[in-house]
Order: sequence, then structure tokens, then C-alpha cells
Amino acid sequence: MAAKTVDEYITNHPNWEEEIRTLREMITATELEETVKWGGPVYTINGKNVVGIGAFKNHCALWFFQGALLKENTALLENAQEGKTKALRQIRFEKGEELPIGTLHKYVQEAIQNQKEGKEIKPDTNKETVVPLELEGAMNKDKALKAAFQDLSPGKQREYCEYISEAKRETTKKSRLEKILPMIKAGTGLHDKYKNC
Repeated sequence: MAAKTVDEYITNHPNWEEEIRTLREMITATELEETVKWGGPVYTINGKNVVGIGAFKNHCALWFFQGALLKENTALLENAQEGKTKALRQIRFEKGEELPIGTLHKYVQEAIQNQKEGKEIKPDTNKETVVPLELEGAMNKDKALKAAFQDLSPGKQREYCEYISEAKRETTKKSRLEKILPMIKAGTGLHDKYKNC
């Protein structure tokens, strides 16, 4: 269940409570506004996402929505999905690791300044969508499915196509196809359940 407040998010991640609270305290001391998006804490300025906090099984992370633009502070930044993620960067922390709050504060301040200056990396929206053979075959057999797919936004179409194409094994492609067919017919995107904003 997605959290509606940051306090609820903290309650849902008791293993990372101390780290989340420490990061939250450091961020809320800046001019950023606290909100919850995609079920997690996100901090914005003028309605634009700047940083977020995420808790996972083996680590927690501080996310920078335009982290690829950070120039002064890059040593700790990681690309979560190399080759896919253009702007988003994260700093991961494992349990028991001391949070370098002074350094993190510098990262956040630089990210705020970049956002104030309007610096941003925009997603590539002109990327051509290649429909995988498995999905194409299913649409050729089911006109309602084809119509529903065509009604989706280009971004949602691309997410579904990549979801099938990225599978290495045929059995995985088949199971993924079975999973997404009702979602396409319902007009929902692959990741809609994670979005609550």
C-alpha cells in the first residue's frame, strides 16, 4: 500500500526509520517543500521535483531528479539504470553506514540552485517504439487489444514494448505478455499503480 504521508512512509519502513528521519531533517531545513509522490517522500521547489528518499530491502537512497547535472558533488552519485536513466541519480546507503550529512547538504543545495536556474535534462520523447513480435501477434488476433493499445499515450506504449523486449527468455516474454494484456485493455500504464500524484 502506497504511503499518503512521509510519516506513514517511515512507519512502513521501520528498518530504515533512523536514516529516513535524518535525511528528512536535513532536507526540510532547506527551502524545499515536502510531498509524497509514487508512494515515497519527494522534495520540490516551485512544483519541480528536486530530491526524493527511497527505502528498499538492502539499502536506502537519496534520489536527485536532475542528478546528472550536478558538477561540484559527483563522487557518491550512481546511475540506477545505466543506459536508461538520463537525469536521475542516487546515493545509496547500507544499514549501519554513517550518513555524511555535511556532504549531502552540499549536493542538495547544488540541486536546488540548478532547479532555480531552470537546468534540466528532458526525456527523449521522440524515441521510436518498436512493437515486439509477441505483442504484435496478440494484437493481430485481438482487434479490441489493438485498439486499446493505440489509445495509450506513446510513453505507455513504449513501456509495454520495452517490458516484453527486455526479457531474455521466451517463457519470460510469454508470462509478461499474459500479465500486460488485461492492463492494456483497461487503458492503464505499466507503472500506473506506483503513481499516486
